[in-house]
Amino acid sequence: MNFSLAATTLLATAASVSAFGTKQLAPTFVPDANAFAYGLPGALDPVGNFDPLGLSEGKDFETIKQYREAELQHGRVAMLGALGLLVTEEPIEFHPLFEADNKDIGPAIRHLDEVRAVSPGFFEILGIIIGALELNRAITGWTAPGDVFGSGRVFKEDYFTGDVGFDPLGLAPEDPDEFYTLHTKELQNGRLAMLGWAGMVAQELVNGKEIFVNAGLAEDRFDPSKLPVQF
Repeated sequence: MNFSLAATTLLATAASVSAFGTKQLAPTFVPDANAFAYGLPGALDPVGNFDPLGLSEGKDFETIKQYREAELQHGRVAMLGALGLLVTEEPIEFHPLFEADNKDIGPAIRHLDEVRAVSPGFFEILGIIIGALELNRAITGWTAPGDVFGSGRVFKEDYFTGDVGFDPLGLAPEDPDEFYTLHTKELQNGRLAMLGWAGMVAQELVNGKEIFVNAGLAEDRFDPSKLPVQF
């Protein structure tokens, strides 16, 4: 595994996120107590206001913001995870963290096992990087711990869910309607990615086959005997 490359990439990512974490991108949002989820963007036809279990009923705006923040962050992670599953397996096999003669290192659900076996220190660095990114998110949007009980707010009053100021390519629209439309697209893609990622992981757990191999779109060249971890 190219440990130096992995560490450098993670550090550069953390630095770039922190650098853009001070500018608010979202327009000022005014909650509507009479609208679904207080009017937060995220509904899209034909599904519309989807809440079959009624989890949002009777909840205050602060609680709805917490729900949306959790949904958005999980969606972002799932989009990266789903993409990572596909590009590191047959037939694409782009995995810069690994250096091996046998390029096919098997199903993505076992890649972290191999990382631990080859370079255990990677996880400690990864934990520090994730902690730094989460600290930046907390500083940007969260109320200080000592003020939570007094104010009753978990988030800062002007914080829009998911807006940590990260937009290195300048894609965030300045027009409020366009911004909310783009935000809805991000949420919808994240929701799809959560379902897709879960489905792909379940499939690989069932038979241990890579996604495109299982679909008959790629050759099965995986030889477990050449890996540092046997399973």
